[in-house]
Amino acid sequence: MTTRRNVLTGIAAGAAAGLFGPGYGAARAQDASVVALAVPGPLGDAVLGADDARVTVIEYASLTCSHCAAFHNETFAAFKEKYVDTGKVKFILREFPLDDLALLGFMLARFGGGERYYAVTDLLFSQQGKTWAKPGDDKPLDSLRQTVRQAGITQEDFDTALKDRALYDGVVAVRERGEAEFRVNATPTFFINGKRYPGALSLADLDKAIEPLLAGG
Repeated sequence: MTTRRNVLTGIAAGAAAGLFGPGYGAARAQDASVVALAVPGPLGDAVLGADDARVTVIEYASLTCSHCAAFHNETFAAFKEKYVDTGKVKFILREFPLDDLALLGFMLARFGGGERYYAVTDLLFSQQGKTWAKPGDDKPLDSLRQTVRQAGITQEDFDTALKDRALYDGVVAVRERGEAEFRVNATPTFFINGKRYPGALSLADLDKAIEPLLAGG
């Protein structure tokens, strides 16, 4: 079992390779209980959209996953404008870090109560492979630290977040429950009103899944 001591030791040593394992393979098709999915983790859910939206989209993602970055950089804005901003869909991003660096990125996004959660995660997805999470980067912590400064996270914030046991436990709990209860084994994995959709969905994919639910189908 991966422990906090092991993970944070790996981060401090500059390890960007995951202690969670090298990969998870193709996701097995398995839907989930809407009621069970609605239960948030210890840190709460970072929710976008109307609470009474007919459709709920939950994405399990890793900040260092290239497929997750592709979804957020290429599809998310159009999806949000069409469905979330109009009150039709409630969106929740949940943490499923595949390595130490993604774990710390989520801890930083949650730091300070999570008020900057999407500002930080959007920034990290947009800069993935550019200013941080770069192949061969021998100072990944420094790269991450410099990147999150753009979201207003100071050196002091960074150091405090790294040592925050509640943040660590909260992020890991979401990942572990996603894996154990909902059989998440690859990122991104979406649940749309409980139905499972693995992979980086296109807007057309989302339309196909969401429109029948909005129509009452």
